[in-house]
Amino acid sequence: MNMEERSLHIAIPLMDELDNLPQLLDDIKAQDVQNFKVYFCVNQPDVWWNNKEKREVCERNLRSIDYIQQHADFPVKLIDRCSQGKGWQGKNLGVGWARKVVMDAVSEEASEADIIITLDGDTRFEAGYFNSISVNFAQHPDAVGLSVPYYHKLSDSEAEDRAILRYEIYMRNYALNLWRIANPYRYTALGSAMALPIRVYRAIGGMTPKKSGEDFYFLQKLVKYGKLLTWNEEKVYPAARFSDRVFFGTGPAMIKGDRGDWDSYPVYHHSLFDDVKQTYDAFPKLYEENVATPLGNFLENSLRQENIWQALRTNAGSLKGFVKACAEKIDGLRILQFLRHSQDELALTDEECLLSNLSVFQPQLLQDFDFLHEGFTFEELSVDQLNRIRDALVHIEEEYQRANHG
Repeated sequence: MNMEERSLHIAIPLMDELDNLPQLLDDIKAQDVQNFKVYFCVNQPDVWWNNKEKREVCERNLRSIDYIQQHADFPVKLIDRCSQGKGWQGKNLGVGWARKVVMDAVSEEASEADIIITLDGDTRFEAGYFNSISVNFAQHPDAVGLSVPYYHKLSDSEAEDRAILRYEIYMRNYALNLWRIANPYRYTALGSAMALPIRVYRAIGGMTPKKSGEDFYFLQKLVKYGKLLTWNEEKVYPAARFSDRVFFGTGPAMIKGDRGDWDSYPVYHHSLFDDVKQTYDAFPKLYEENVATPLGNFLENSLRQENIWQALRTNAGSLKGFVKACAEKIDGLRILQFLRHSQDELALTDEECLLSNLSVFQPQLLQDFDFLHEGFTFEELSVDQLNRIRDALVHIEEEYQRANHG
C-alpha cells in the first residue's frame, strides 16, 4: 500500500482548550496532505456540572464543540464526553481515558495499514507534520510506533520559561543517559507526540487508560512489541504552561518547580544508568546462574521476590527468550523507580549531578558554558543560560536519534 492509499487519523483529547482551538485548527488546515480525519474527544467529569468552580469549564467545553463544528473544514468526528449526563462517571476519568476513547474510535473505523497520530489541543506543528509521519512509516514498514521529537518554545513569561526549561533539562538528561547505555526504553513520553499503525494498536490491545501517564505506559507496550522509532523530520511543539488539568506531567511539574520543588524531577546521576547497563549486560550470564547485579537488591525489594531470575529461566525456552523476558521485566517503569530510589541515596544536588554528567560525557560544554561552575545553582542562571543548556542537550539527543534511525 502506498502513502496515497493509507489514511491518517488524528486523535485529540480536549478539555478546556477553547482558547487554543483557533491555532490548532489553523495548523490542521495548513497540512500539505488531505488524506486525514480528525477525532476530538471533548471531556470532563460529569460531576463538574454541579461544581460552581468547574461549571465554567463544562460550558467552555460545549463552546469548543460548537467552535469545531463551525470552523473545521476537514473531516471530523466529535465525541461528546462533556454534555450533562455524558461526562466521565466515577473513577474512569482524565486524559488517559479521553485518549483511549478517541483512539478506540479511530480503531473502529480505520483500516489495518492506516496510522493514528496523537495530539493535544495546545500543541503546535508545521504544515508538513502529518506527511512526515506518513513518509516515516513508509520508509520503516517494520516499525510499531513513533515517539516524535519535541521542543517547548519559550513565551514572554519568565516564570513559565524558567519552569519549562528546568523540566526539559530533567527530561533530556534522563533520555540522553538511556541513549548512552543503549537501553530499549530510551523514549520520551508525550501524549501529543505519538504515532502508530492501526494494526499495531489492535495487536497490543489498545490504550490502557490511566488518569495521567498513559503515554509512558503506552510507549512501553510498543517497545515490548517491536521497533519504536524516535526520529522524525518534523517535530511537535507542546505548550509550556502552568496547568493542573492532569495529575502529573508537564503542567503539574512546572507548578511544583515554580514553588521550588523539583524533588520529583531530579537530574539523575550518570552512575545510576551505568548500574542499569551492568544489570542488562548480565542477562546472558544470569541465564546460566545467579550473579550479583547492581539492581539486585532493589528488584528483590520492589518485586517482593527473592529470586526473580529463576522464574524467568523456567519460563524461557532459550537464552534469547530469557534475555527478552528480563528486558520486559526490568522495563522503563522499573528503571525509573530504581533511579528515583537510588538518587535519594546519593545525596547530590541536581546541579552537582549535571556538572558530573557533563564533565564525564560532554566536557566541551563546560568549556563553552563558563556559568556552569562548581557551586552554581539553577536559580541564579538566566533564562538565556538555561535555554542554552536545554538546546545543547536537544542537539545531542537529536544526534543519537538520527544515528539510530534505520
